[in-house]
Amino acid sequence: MSQVEFLRDVARGAPESGIVELVNHARGRADLIPLWVGEGDLPTPDFITRAASEALAAGETFYTWQRGIPELREALARYYARQFGGAFKAEEFIVSTSGMHAIQMAIDAVAGHGDEIVYLSPAWPNFAASAELAGVKPVPVTLERSGNGWTCDVEKIRAAVSGSTKAIFINSPSNPTGWTADRATLKSILDVAREKGVWLIADEIYSRFYYGGARAPSFIDVMEPDDRIIFVNSFSKNWSMTGWRIGWLRTHPSLQQVFENLVQYSVSGVPAFLQRGAVAALDHGDAFVDEQVQRARAARDIVCDRLLATGRVKLAAPEGAFYAFFSIDGVADTRQAALDLVDSCGVGLAPGSAFGAGGDGSFRLCFHRRLDHVEEAAGRIADWIRKI
Repeated sequence: MSQVEFLRDVARGAPESGIVELVNHARGRADLIPLWVGEGDLPTPDFITRAASEALAAGETFYTWQRGIPELREALARYYARQFGGAFKAEEFIVSTSGMHAIQMAIDAVAGHGDEIVYLSPAWPNFAASAELAGVKPVPVTLERSGNGWTCDVEKIRAAVSGSTKAIFINSPSNPTGWTADRATLKSILDVAREKGVWLIADEIYSRFYYGGARAPSFIDVMEPDDRIIFVNSFSKNWSMTGWRIGWLRTHPSLQQVFENLVQYSVSGVPAFLQRGAVAALDHGDAFVDEQVQRARAARDIVCDRLLATGRVKLAAPEGAFYAFFSIDGVADTRQAALDLVDSCGVGLAPGSAFGAGGDGSFRLCFHRRLDHVEEAAGRIADWIRKI
């Protein structure tokens, strides 16, 4: 007898991942080139794992600071000073168990049952699902697509904000589209938040994976110290630490105790030895990140050139992140097409339907991998396109 009917509606209604379905379908296939999950193919660098291993061997296995060890919060302040200029304080940062945990805490802090959060779509599906689990209604505003890429109509954001809206969630550079807001767009979105009296939750996890400069534009570039913005971020992408599950929030210092409490009542702190690895990543990892961005840029160009050469692909080179989000003339059911791609040519893509409003009819390809794999995968996809 099933016990599902006795669970809460919100739990029973949690959506199955459209990406995981593809992963499960392809398990055990030896020749598969997996480009569906949002991570690179390199393991965590030795200078990071060594710092964590040494802390583990030294016995750092006890309960620790709920806000994060002081050394990591100070390292985050130094990192931000290098990236943005100016001075940052350790009191602005809270360590979380992953970027997803940071997002969950940000949602819990500003919205609850019956409230709304406006977000841009297509989007990484975990945000909307997390909001729904918290009883919050996610309200999508679709990015606009043209031959030159994706754009954001800020007036559509303004129109979507209602009396129930508590926050606007902005992911830039974007997963899955690669859309990246310029400073003027960020300033306009911030103006809407100020005018409407709502929070901004800024997901800037891909800010280093930007192909127009050293980093993507940030709300930090246009905000005032007292603007109501919660920044969420993660060690996963920049430093090849997806499996570590460690991230952070940047908040106004006055919010520190609130977020310490949210950490306490969700995960009770991040393991100290993992935080030692994160310190090493921040203090010694800039060159590693730069190398990854250069490789991703080369991979992006390979994918765009090979797919566009088919004459049947609609794709604009992404400004940031490490995904190509594209459509193929004549292919509407991308879920079934993604299954066919696995079976017929051994390439794993994520169907655009997994990314919500505006994603139907598209595929997401993660090109953050070794270049020979990217070249081979792009060739297989191009051959498949020409045959269908």
